[in-house]
Amino acid sequence: MSSVDPAFATVAELSAAFTRRALSPVEVVDALVARIDRLNPRLHAFIDVYPAEARLAAEAADKAIRSGHAVGPLHGVPVALKDLVDLEGRVTTGGSKVWAKRVSGVTATLARRLISAGMIVLGKTHTVEFAMGGWGTNTHMGTPWNPWDAKVHRTPGGSSSGSGVAVAAGLAPAAIGTDTGGSVRLPASWCGIVGLKVSVGRISTFGVLPLSTTLDTPGPMTRSVEDAALLYRVLNGPDPHDASTAVWTADDPLPSLRRGVGGLRLAVLPDAERAGVDREVLSAYDAAIETLRGRGATIVTAALPHRFSDYAAATGRIIGSEGYRFVGHLVDDANLPTDPHVRPRIQLGRGVSARDYLLALSQQKEHQRQFAVATTDIDALLTPTTQTAAIPIDQVDQTGTPAHFTRAGNYLGLCGVAVPNGFTSAGLPTSLQVLCHTGREGMALTIAWAYEQATRWREQKPPVP
Repeated sequence: MSSVDPAFATVAELSAAFTRRALSPVEVVDALVARIDRLNPRLHAFIDVYPAEARLAAEAADKAIRSGHAVGPLHGVPVALKDLVDLEGRVTTGGSKVWAKRVSGVTATLARRLISAGMIVLGKTHTVEFAMGGWGTNTHMGTPWNPWDAKVHRTPGGSSSGSGVAVAAGLAPAAIGTDTGGSVRLPASWCGIVGLKVSVGRISTFGVLPLSTTLDTPGPMTRSVEDAALLYRVLNGPDPHDASTAVWTADDPLPSLRRGVGGLRLAVLPDAERAGVDREVLSAYDAAIETLRGRGATIVTAALPHRFSDYAAATGRIIGSEGYRFVGHLVDDANLPTDPHVRPRIQLGRGVSARDYLLALSQQKEHQRQFAVATTDIDALLTPTTQTAAIPIDQVDQTGTPAHFTRAGNYLGLCGVAVPNGFTSAGLPTSLQVLCHTGREGMALTIAWAYEQATRWREQKPPVP
């Protein structure tokens, strides 16, 4: 009997178990499909599951690995895809009843890369409609249940809500999300997992339903920083189908992952930015800072040219304008069943003139320049990922956003990692956000890995049966 639990093993642990024949891909897929069958009616993480196809792929992977033909460390490892990611011949709804029968004509580049690396697609996970929302709610398709509270339905984080819940609850060892204003990092924060937000163009968006071409970034959601690095290594790199990827060469963060934080300059929030953050979230944040200081990092206070609230508001203008370009005709049609909370968010873009939109893009470039100048001598900016832990669904203010700290990463063109950094007295996860300069994904992962290794937060499991 293997000591590796298929439900909560990391990608790296599954890969090692396959190599030493302690576990097979078939055993893992069978265990996960059975767990999904049992828990998904309550957790609502998956919108669709492919059990027969996943098992066939697992059988093929098992034979390849046993015959010495493994294609890499991800071979035979299951993965879940956010329901924005196209798979040819499969339905991709984008979280909308309007697209309930939308059959994909292509397979997304990121999906092809995962499959080429030997990963096994378990199914599609729930998303906020059109990916437009940070709370994780979906009025028509259903809101996933945050697994850290068995009694109260709390925010799973959005828009990659199902991906966050699937990984946290032991339904998949890894999942793909997308991040336009925090949609990988918010569910990672509230579900107690790791989420990597990459620089624009690092991972191809071809075959991924768009929200904002200026800001959209797909990324991995995993149980460990090492797992995020393993998936990122496969996902990133130029793609002829996506011109934004042409500025990057393939990136491998693994050789430098374990270098530590000694000698790095890490910036923390100025006092003014601590206002509005929950006391327990701040306590976990401060403790995380001290942990990194103890590992040799130099801690300095950031002198930011603008407030996080300013960056968040500016991000919203760009998302609203570009989101309206893609789905404005759907939300403007009162006869179509679009989410009543998402509709007004998208329709904000209807009132933005071409001049105002172009001015917003120009302002973004200037703000990016000012931020780069102000942070030239720091390696990363550290913040809480969210201002609070997950809140009850019935307390959500749908006119607001929880993306106070995350939107800055998108707007300023940064990359970053959300990594678990503690729990509240109610047993809810808190999270540390590591933001790094454009193209420094390896640095962000290195800092997050050093912190993760100094703590044991990721070993905690949610109270799901």
